[in-house]
Amino acid sequence: MGVRKRERAEQIKEAKKSIAFAKLNNCPTSPRKMRLVADLVRGEKVEKALHILKFSQKEASRRLEKLLLSAIANWQAKNEDASVEEAELFVKEIRVDGGSMLKRLRPAPQGRAHRIRKRSNHVTLVLGANNNTQS
Repeated sequence: MGVRKRERAEQIKEAKKSIAFAKLNNCPTSPRKMRLVADLVRGEKVEKALHILKFSQKEASRRLEKLLLSAIANWQAKNEDASVEEAELFVKEIRVDGGSMLKRLRPAPQGRAHRIRKRSNHVTLVLGANNNTQS
């Protein structure tokens, strides 16, 4: 490996240290309901986001709270020497995409049937760190 390529790889590795992500696939909640909760925490600091999710009444908030804790643990695994409080972690990006649908049939009047779509979703949560204030 060349010197420039190695230096560039090190730069990319250092840039990726300040972010961490977690994914939740095939969550059995409709994407529309999950987006309502995801919009509450987008751009918030991690401590505030955890409080919002903990005291929210929606069922999707329990799953997002667990996902956020997982993302924090992933960040700590990357940065063993740094602490979460000093890093000022925030929810940089949260994306809710539609997942696979289970299709079921429900009986309807006059011998017909209606299709019921049981939706699921994929959530991607990215944390960023504000390390600029330490210098």
